[in-house]
Amino acid sequence: MNKTEPTLAAAANLNRSCFCLTLDETALSAALRHESGDPAFYGHLIASRPHLFSQSPVFLPKADGAAMHEIVLAIEAAAVLQGYREALHAWAPAIAEVDHGPLGAFMGYDFHLGDSDPKLIEINTNAGGAFLNAFLARAQIACCSEVQQPQPLLDKFEGAVFAMFQAEWRRQGRRDRLRRIAIVDDEPTEQYLYPEFVLAKRLFERHGIEAVVADARDLRYEGGALLEGGSPVDLVYNRLVDFAFEEPRHAALREAYKDGRVVATPNPHNHALFADKRNLTLLSDQLALRTWGLTGDQLTTLASLPHTVRVTSANAEALWSGRKQFFFKPSSGHGGKAVYRGDKITKGVWATILESDYVAQTFAAPSERTIEVEGARVQRKLDVRLYTYAGETIIAAARLYQGQTTNFRTPGGGFAPVFFV
Repeated sequence: MNKTEPTLAAAANLNRSCFCLTLDETALSAALRHESGDPAFYGHLIASRPHLFSQSPVFLPKADGAAMHEIVLAIEAAAVLQGYREALHAWAPAIAEVDHGPLGAFMGYDFHLGDSDPKLIEINTNAGGAFLNAFLARAQIACCSEVQQPQPLLDKFEGAVFAMFQAEWRRQGRRDRLRRIAIVDDEPTEQYLYPEFVLAKRLFERHGIEAVVADARDLRYEGGALLEGGSPVDLVYNRLVDFAFEEPRHAALREAYKDGRVVATPNPHNHALFADKRNLTLLSDQLALRTWGLTGDQLTTLASLPHTVRVTSANAEALWSGRKQFFFKPSSGHGGKAVYRGDKITKGVWATILESDYVAQTFAAPSERTIEVEGARVQRKLDVRLYTYAGETIIAAARLYQGQTTNFRTPGGGFAPVFFV
């Protein structure tokens, strides 16, 4: 979907010159204190993360929102094709064969945006930040008449999230009431996004569901039930980055999941189907997708995906020679770790890449937002994330950053709400 010149110019101009929309930290602080039930929540967990939230929003043409949605739908259509699923057997772990029905809560589709169509750069199955971004968007002060509300679905966020977890529960064939949810990570209180675990817990509790934030190592699988603190867990909202539950400390969760004794979302099947970086080699292969039965319109939509290949000994020389046009990513990586822009790679790093399992993705330049930091105007790169369920967007957000990949260490950077113009 091509952007019209007026909307493209309007978004570009706002990203370059609009500084009057700022974060209302007083409103955000009050909302988060109320939501968490903890007077010290903002000061202890948010203020101590100074680059979690950007002071500046991001402006996008409405056509970009529509185009990103079409890409999500086309990818999810490809993921049900038999040929696509058979191709995954070349790298998916055995546990990925276990499919109890859940689709995966909070899918995250990350895009770079520029003058052409949005470029999907990766897919995540335990995308973090949705709860925080819902509060962030509500705490913005708007003074530009050119923008709409930051999120048309913002007022429906809580209902959509609760319905999503109820749907995951039902998709695994459960007919009784969902009683207890565990939000699970390794050392969750030490995680940078721990504040949103607290917000998720509160949301579940408002809807009559007991919820706990749990360390995966504290789970027990006994008597056919997954236990936390001696009490059964019905559903695990999984935030682990051990995507196949392979680590010994995740054994209880792994066995309960395999036996179907707990609903886990997202789970190893969801990750293998969408988020392994090697899948991008399939999704950017027009010939394979056509052979497997993707429709013409869907093929056209996915033609915008940056071409991606696995790094092998056979293509190593060619990739090294043309490295400036690629981003190199570990197949099972996350959070931008061990990701390298080709023009920054040394021979030592290249040797490490060849010894590991990497993909090379054609470089798609991020767009930029001009912001003010301590009175000076500076440029920040940005990407946009759609948080989705069953192909529908729950909320969208941007991340502003400086460097090779997104991070939460950049002055003026962090999560930012999206305004469509």
